[in-house]
Amino acid sequence: MTEEHLQALREAISLCRRCRDDPARGMDHRLPHEPRPVAVLSSSARILIAGQAPGLRVHESGLPFNDASGDRLRQWLAVDRTAFYDPGNFAIVPLGFCFPGYDGHGSDLPPRSECASLWRRRAIDAMPQIELVLAVGHYAQRWHLGQGCPKSMTETVRNWRRYAKSNSGTPVLPLPHPSWRNTGWLRRNLWFETELLPFLREQVKALTV
Repeated sequence: MTEEHLQALREAISLCRRCRDDPARGMDHRLPHEPRPVAVLSSSARILIAGQAPGLRVHESGLPFNDASGDRLRQWLAVDRTAFYDPGNFAIVPLGFCFPGYDGHGSDLPPRSECASLWRRRAIDAMPQIELVLAVGHYAQRWHLGQGCPKSMTETVRNWRRYAKSNSGTPVLPLPHPSWRNTGWLRRNLWFETELLPFLREQVKALTV
């Protein structure tokens, strides 16, 4: 796809108000605030970061992973903010493009379903140069791995070699969400830091400018 067509897709996504005006589950489940789709489509990046959905800070700034989770993710990737936000290095397309709001316990709601059905396949198909997908969190892992995705995030990430070194389709490297809520998980699964992160950093170094 040409840069002109990619820009047209970016603009169409930025104007989308489906989750507010015509929600998939009916008006009782409409997005309670003004949508602000956040995604980075690139014609040259070779790595796609597939996240879950923007949090409140990202919603306010319009900048993906502009929060503590993003700081941890950049540490995993061994890149600074300049490299991270260079669209020549990374495309960033979450499952849900808009902040979904909070549940009754103050936690982020799951990604909205409207984005994936309307835009996600079009966005992925518009970037055929992608050579590696970083599937951050289980929602993204299930979308990219399909029926072969294990039921638990731990099992999916533990079997990362199966997906990242696949000879079929674009390799997918599953990652836990870099939220502070997964700090305990990281402490219990030391293999993530000793085995998976070195491979991740090697790939990032090879596939970025």
